[in-house]
Amino acid sequence: MQTPTPFIAPEVFDNADAALDRVQAIYTQSVQHLRSAMQRYVAGEDLPGRVRACYPSVRIETRTDWTPPPDAHADLLSYGFVASAGTYATTLTRPDLFAHYLREQFALLIRNHGVPLEVGTSKEPMPVHFSFAENEHMEGEMSPARRAHMRNVFDLPDLAAMDDSIANGTWRPGPGLPEPLSLFSAARTDYSLHRLRHYTGTSPMHFQNYVLFTNYQFYIDEFIALGRAEMAKADSPYSAFVEPGNVLTRRVGLPAQADDALGSAPARMPQMPAYHLVQGGHSGITMVNIGVGPANAKNITDHIAVLRPHAWLMVGHCAGLRTTQQLGDYVLAHAYVREDHVLDEELPLWVPIPALAEIQVALERAVAEVTGCHGPELKRIMRTGTVASTDNRNWDLLPTHNAATTPQQRFSQSRAVALEMESATIAANGFRFRVPYGTLLCVSDKPLHGEIKLPGMANHFYRERVTQHLQIGVRALEILRTAGPAQLHSRKLRSFAEVAFQ
Repeated sequence: MQTPTPFIAPEVFDNADAALDRVQAIYTQSVQHLRSAMQRYVAGEDLPGRVRACYPSVRIETRTDWTPPPDAHADLLSYGFVASAGTYATTLTRPDLFAHYLREQFALLIRNHGVPLEVGTSKEPMPVHFSFAENEHMEGEMSPARRAHMRNVFDLPDLAAMDDSIANGTWRPGPGLPEPLSLFSAARTDYSLHRLRHYTGTSPMHFQNYVLFTNYQFYIDEFIALGRAEMAKADSPYSAFVEPGNVLTRRVGLPAQADDALGSAPARMPQMPAYHLVQGGHSGITMVNIGVGPANAKNITDHIAVLRPHAWLMVGHCAGLRTTQQLGDYVLAHAYVREDHVLDEELPLWVPIPALAEIQVALERAVAEVTGCHGPELKRIMRTGTVASTDNRNWDLLPTHNAATTPQQRFSQSRAVALEMESATIAANGFRFRVPYGTLLCVSDKPLHGEIKLPGMANHFYRERVTQHLQIGVRALEILRTAGPAQLHSRKLRSFAEVAFQ
């Protein structure tokens, strides 16, 4: 005997709010079905057959190729439409978290194509783990044997349904199957949402649309100081500051909310702690300490990408490769040498990672505003050039005698002006996931020229530059936010046959 699977038949909607309400109803029904069954299973009840619930889906069918409507700014429109006639669909999750995002995508599709959306229960099973509420870990109360038996009763996460072939441009539909509407399926999104909680120590609901990455705790310390200072200002544009463990501080003068007390400082810090300066509509700033190395950089951006942020920037330290550079100088990356290797399978090395004009302009303007330097004076403290990223922290110890090629030779041939370990990965994953990206680094040593980090010199460097560098990163994101998402999500990051969702 099989427990009946909840099902809501497909229905068409020509209103985005009504379509979103139906998605919410299907999702809630599926989640409640799985949670109820799981509670009974944990209590020791033998459930008959397999317990299954499926994600909601949205589908659109167009009979003609898309042409820009006469009242639209077609030259600025990079998403919200499908280019060719056909059937397109995707599964959806967490309509509570993605309500604003989904409403916008639905409204654009209805407006741009003049056809209704079809919303119903999909055939994609929802893994039972993804139905748990925040901080709910019911399976931890079971014996090992009972946990092992779960796969015979519930659907567990299936990696075959969570790959990135759509984002990578390698996905091909089977006969009669619709084309994708989104880069990510519901299960792939849920997987990343759970990973974000694990790695960053904060709930996905706190993540903002403008993200700073760093590989140094010094920058995080400055961001914490900034966040707490903003909360002490009655006129701050930010309403809350969230730290690992979902510890939430509201701006002075704002009333506490019911969920504020649920956060607690973690016994140990997560692997990649995240901090959030919260603003309405998720338009604030998130900062993540990704640690050292391209594997970490790929890992965290793989997961943050499902939140569809408007921009992410890397601020950190680098080795200066030119004799004319001084410690504390800035490097604005306009190209990347990818010796990090972690994305070689997903994004071939022959794919260029272009600089994005909107990001470059914002970063240069932020450097000028924060430092007070302009014209030739600005050029003396900031160089625009190629940044090389390597997966070998001790590249400078590789043999140089009788070697066919050396890092120094490759960096010289590529005209690189700086070297570090994460920026190319963050930029490449931004390109892969259509998230606008940029890099501003600060020269902390010059190993090719005998200037390596020493304790006293490093401490002086950090005191002099970290605060200013962080201020520049924050200011750049504020400039981008003021310009608006439409200026960021351009066609430069989108392929020939692109999904409709941003």
